[in-house]
Amino acid sequence: MAIKRYLGGLAALFFPPVCAGCRAPLVDGETAICASCWYHLPYTGFHKMPDNNCARQLWGRVPVRGVTAYLWFHKFSRVQELIHQLKYRNRPDIGILLGERYGEILRHVAPYNSADCIVPVPLHAVKLKRRGYNQSACFAHGLARSMQKPVIEDGLRQVRTVSSQTRKGRYQRYENVRGTIEVVDRSRLSGKHTLLVDDVLTTGATVEACADALLADPSVSVSIATLARAV
Repeated sequence: MAIKRYLGGLAALFFPPVCAGCRAPLVDGETAICASCWYHLPYTGFHKMPDNNCARQLWGRVPVRGVTAYLWFHKFSRVQELIHQLKYRNRPDIGILLGERYGEILRHVAPYNSADCIVPVPLHAVKLKRRGYNQSACFAHGLARSMQKPVIEDGLRQVRTVSSQTRKGRYQRYENVRGTIEVVDRSRLSGKHTLLVDDVLTTGATVEACADALLADPSVSVSIATLARAV
């Protein structure tokens, strides 16, 4: 163990850990994200606004109890870099950490604090195998740690692959995911207020498809929390 600690210290000396948001070296007490990034991240404050930007986007489309997002997502920003690291650079710890921070807020805010369980937006099995983890599930587990809620990671499944949503418009995104999501076992969610979790809300097509699948059971209610809101 002493040798392992020595080697770890030597590695940190020559290859110090850096912030996932700005690449600055981390100092003692910082994990994954530096204090400067935590201070400068563009927080939305949506949890304090029932009629926020995300909620208005879903009005008339799907009857949810609340919609919120932790951060604003701008291109070429710290948030984009954090999410890129989370999704494509094998950094599930970033999603967990951001979820823990947001969970500390949401556990005091209705309707999110009355959720019975947390369900992440699913990845298709092929993409999950390739990536090794579901980034939305990482965020969900971080929320769960702070909110003291169970995560039902396999509550939903994607029954067929979809092409990338990145360059699609709102209608194309909706058509791309329509009919691709199903509830795995309705008995596990029946009668529950479910907090549906995703990484980035853009047009809302993905969370709408997931919420539609959940709300096919009239005893289920849904709130939505995402890591970021695309601008």
